[in-house]
Amino acid sequence: MSADGAAWIDEAVREKAPHVVRCLDTFHVVQWASGALDEVRRGVWNGLRRGGQKDAAAHLKGARWALWKNPENLNAKQKRTLAWVEKTNAPLFRAYLLKEGLRGVFQARSPAAGGRRLDTWLAWAQRSRLTPFVKLARSIRSCRERIDATLQHGLTNARIEATNTQLRLLTRIAHGFHHVGAFINLAMLKLAGLCPHLSGR
Repeated sequence: MSADGAAWIDEAVREKAPHVVRCLDTFHVVQWASGALDEVRRGVWNGLRRGGQKDAAAHLKGARWALWKNPENLNAKQKRTLAWVEKTNAPLFRAYLLKEGLRGVFQARSPAAGGRRLDTWLAWAQRSRLTPFVKLARSIRSCRERIDATLQHGLTNARIEATNTQLRLLTRIAHGFHHVGAFINLAMLKLAGLCPHLSGR
């Protein structure tokens, strides 16, 4: 089974399905790295503000999406912003590369290659001198068995995460629902291609 790293899920799995192999969802692992990256970015931004470098701080504040997005999805402006970060702030750019390096673990061609990439990444994060990534490396080591299972079995929560996003969008477009039945019917219609029975019609 695939899930995020929440402790309560471990407890439920141990109680209800102790025989299953637990995989750690790739999206959530990379999300941890994005959080660590943003923590580094905020630290650099605060340092620039305290140092009176208001223009650089403002530019860096706008760099958040360029740092978060996958490189293949960057637009021209975001590519220029990322190049600026590379030239002006080595620690922040190192944090960006660490985030991308962890994403690359899950793009390996085989479980063995993914494991080797993860070993390399853990050593790199540990010696990076970036506190959020040193902490992240410790967290990843503590759940290494589940990440290895993910690499072995290729399970991911991607489909259910995409469905959850679409469900949240339906709720936002409708400005909420008075009755849960209306929400379920709309979800069935929009996401499953079903035509549910509508009461009173």
